[in-house]
Amino acid sequence: MSIVLQRIYEEENKIGGNRVLVDRVWPRGISKDDAGIDYWAKEVAPSTKLRKWFDHDPDKFDKFKKLYKEELEQNDEQQEALDKLKGMATDERLVLLYGAKDKTYNHVNVLKEVLEGE
Repeated sequence: MSIVLQRIYEEENKIGGNRVLVDRVWPRGISKDDAGIDYWAKEVAPSTKLRKWFDHDPDKFDKFKKLYKEELEQNDEQQEALDKLKGMATDERLVLLYGAKDKTYNHVNVLKEVLEGE
């Protein structure tokens, strides 16, 4: 399973594979035609409440990670989207696209861990 994380705003050279946007909110300034995505998995993103609480605060990341993983386990809609991503990752490279500026304290890192079974 090959999973690559890529910020949608920094895509000078698009990586091949299944391209999936994993944000709940569509990134500003990117048209749906220009994004070139195969799937928008907004359901797998953290809930609005959790996302707003976290606000990319490094001091909250460990707690956010725990809460987000719990959310993924308990929410049927998120589980379905997660299963779809797992299927896409076994076929070919999976490129998880996101809009956040912070590459370290970001839900896509947690999502990658979950998809890879860590």
